[in-house]
Amino acid sequence: MKKLYHTLVMALTGLVFGLPGADAQTTTLRFGKLITGRGDVITDAVVVIEGNKISKVASGEASIPPNTTLVDLRPLCAIPGLIDVHTHITYYWDKTAGTNPWASRMDPATTVFLAQENALKTLKTGVTTIRDLGSSGGTDIAMRDLINRGAMKGPRMYVAGNGLHVSRARVTPGVSTVDPGRADGVDEVIKVVRQELGAGVDWIKIYGSTGSAQNVTGFQTFTQEEMAAAVTIAHLAGKRVAIHSYGPDGCKAAVLAGAESVEHATDVDKATFEEMIKRGTYYVPTVDHNRYYADHRAEYGYTDQVVSGLNAYIDRNFKSLQLAVKMKVKIAMGSDAVFTGFGENTRELRWFVKAGMTPLQALQTATVNAAELLGKTNELGAIAPGFLADIVAVDGNPVETIDVVIDKVRWVMKDGKVVVDER
Repeated sequence: MKKLYHTLVMALTGLVFGLPGADAQTTTLRFGKLITGRGDVITDAVVVIEGNKISKVASGEASIPPNTTLVDLRPLCAIPGLIDVHTHITYYWDKTAGTNPWASRMDPATTVFLAQENALKTLKTGVTTIRDLGSSGGTDIAMRDLINRGAMKGPRMYVAGNGLHVSRARVTPGVSTVDPGRADGVDEVIKVVRQELGAGVDWIKIYGSTGSAQNVTGFQTFTQEEMAAAVTIAHLAGKRVAIHSYGPDGCKAAVLAGAESVEHATDVDKATFEEMIKRGTYYVPTVDHNRYYADHRAEYGYTDQVVSGLNAYIDRNFKSLQLAVKMKVKIAMGSDAVFTGFGENTRELRWFVKAGMTPLQALQTATVNAAELLGKTNELGAIAPGFLADIVAVDGNPVETIDVVIDKVRWVMKDGKVVVDER
């Protein structure tokens, strides 16, 4: 009798408190069509979610479980939550009269608070995860942690802290300046990488060449030996490395040094791309970020000459992208979004289609490919059982045109919670 009483109490406790054996509350989503991210297309799709994970993907009304919360999103098409692998989300400009984005100066706390605007704009593009490649003052780490604890609304963040760079200003005798990220020589590179790892970064970012904003030069900065030292220390800690290179020399050195991805590179030769294919190195072209600068020239105060230089760089960047697509180099979508560029995160996908990808292949650069680059192939980038419930609903068919992914996001779920609903 005592044993029977104990069993009944445990069963009732399980029903009330959700102990193992109790039925978990589910949410079921129904779509007109679903792109899994792995190449499959499901019509009249049903996705069952338990907590923040997908438990079932099926088709038809008979697949809807009993006692579930049903959200009917037909006729919209579901795609996996998108991943932007190159952003600078804490670059925020408050548009104060007489200033431009690069001249904006705010303390870290203010920056983190105001950068929520960038985060919300990113979610509205369907991007639920970002790799943020460079910040200052620990703002990216703080923002990541606030989002993770639910205190701030934004995309899931993998951050790089201070990007490593060589000395870039004349030293004034007797004047000590703090320049986080500065590293000259192998010993300093090792020290700074360890400092960034100690600060809690997810990735190590290295500025392997000149080039940024209106500067479209691409002179290699760090040597291959210095890059390799950074990669070694990062890998010992289980972290990955992204190397910025506007030009071909820094790109080649980055690949040979063992970086997981190379950002921006132009004028890349076949031999370097072949080495990338051999090693599985990802190319993150960021063609669209210079289009952004040219289109927003008034905000930055860029002259006709500057815009001409940006457009010339775009042409070279695009030619390297075309070759990479032709050679089947691994490519991931990165916007290099800064300041007012958030909300334009996915426009890079149009360049991919223009370079020869199908719309589905372009979509994969922001889903399964990006997830592989992040080392999250069993969590992100696909709509499948066991994956995090990051799901986007678009109005149209992404298999036919990539434009619906860029322009027609209507609903976004991240971690099993609806974060955008513009139906």
